Amino acid sequence: MPDNQQLSEIISRIENRQSQVAVIGLGYVGLPLATEFANAGFKVCGLDISKEKVDSINAGENYIADVPDELLAELVQKGSLKATTDFSSLANYDAISICVPTPLSKTGDPDLSYILQALSEVKKYLRKGHIVVLESTTYPGTTEEVLQPELEESGLKAGEDFFLGFSPERIDPGNEIYGTHNTPKVIGGVTPNCTKIASLLYSQVIGKVVPVKSSRAAEMVKLLENTFRSINIGMVNELAIMCDLLKVDVWEVIDAAATKPFGYMPFYPGPGLGGHCIPIDPSYLSWKLRTLNYRARFIDMAVDINRGMPAYVVQKVANALNDHSKCVNGAQILVLGVSYKKDIDDIRESPALDIIKLLRQKGAVVNYYDPYIPQFSYDGIEMKSVELTSETVGEQDCTLIVTNHSSVDYNWVLENTKLIVDTRNALRNATENLDRIVKI
Repeated sequence: MPDNQQLSEIISRIENRQSQVAVIGLGYVGLPLATEFANAGFKVCGLDISKEKVDSINAGENYIADVPDELLAELVQKGSLKATTDFSSLANYDAISICVPTPLSKTGDPDLSYILQALSEVKKYLRKGHIVVLESTTYPGTTEEVLQPELEESGLKAGEDFFLGFSPERIDPGNEIYGTHNTPKVIGGVTPNCTKIASLLYSQVIGKVVPVKSSRAAEMVKLLENTFRSINIGMVNELAIMCDLLKVDVWEVIDAAATKPFGYMPFYPGPGLGGHCIPIDPSYLSWKLRTLNYRARFIDMAVDINRGMPAYVVQKVANALNDHSKCVNGAQILVLGVSYKKDIDDIRESPALDIIKLLRQKGAVVNYYDPYIPQFSYDGIEMKSVELTSETVGEQDCTLIVTNHSSVDYNWVLENTKLIVDTRNALRNATENLDRIVKI
């Protein structure tokens, strides 16, 4: 147990905003978090291996849509926020939040390489009183089984000399209602004192902190949230396939079911899952359970269905073209939207990328339009967004709505195209040219 004087000093420094905070990883999670700490009066340093990101921040130039440009510039100008690629600066900071990517390997196993790289730097500069919080999504047990023993090799003990915990990120890019500040923050430490100190730190910048009894429980919270969504989306994607076979409009069925005021929550089908969380997080849990000789059957089934949706969409396009006496091989196809969700500039795990790849493999001539993604490179494919004009749309054999950005006038697109496959129900209010529309 840390002595009372040490705890009192740490608590006092946090409450008086004297603690200095380092955030490792300046992406969609790290930069908003660093900005919140700096805006609350803490001195903050962001660390990243990307010199481009570091230089942008130090110049007061924002690259994350969820961070206000003016706020970032103001915090940098005041000296409240800075960035560096020099990890030796960790020695000067009291609290460290790790917000690095956690992808899956090619075999579907958790890839902790970014966490381990960050951990090796933290370990070099770990000292008494340090607060270390992992925010990167991972499998239950990572904080206790990987971070704690590695950091304790320094001779310092978690819960006595330093404080270690896990707090799952809950960022929803593009959400105009809930951001870092007003989304409740779950925190679990490896000891009760770790939970207490980490919760106190985050409560200075987050509207509501939700402590749980362990880091393992906090890790599981994140996986539950996104597994819940993955399974329900998988269910409704399969429902869309069943409704197609039964010649029933799945969107009408969902809207009617949603009128029930209890016992039902609407989910909607789509071309597949995207983003860093929902397509990946359930696989972390499934992998962990396999190490315990248990098969997470719901998860595996949902993953199979969701991963199969891009191929299903491509088949819908091929069938629609065939109904118009056109072969997919050689067809001109315009994909509308390649970001993984509407009104954001993020293409991580976007189903549009696989759809484009599959269409090209079938011989289609594919172009895309996305106001948020001027160009992209994926698996050997490099493309640039075309202009959305009546000429561009009119020369297509098929227009495929993959991401329904709010800025696009889909009724105008419908007027100017020969055939449109709508995976997002963007044309739900269309009253004319209905014979041109094919929905999933």
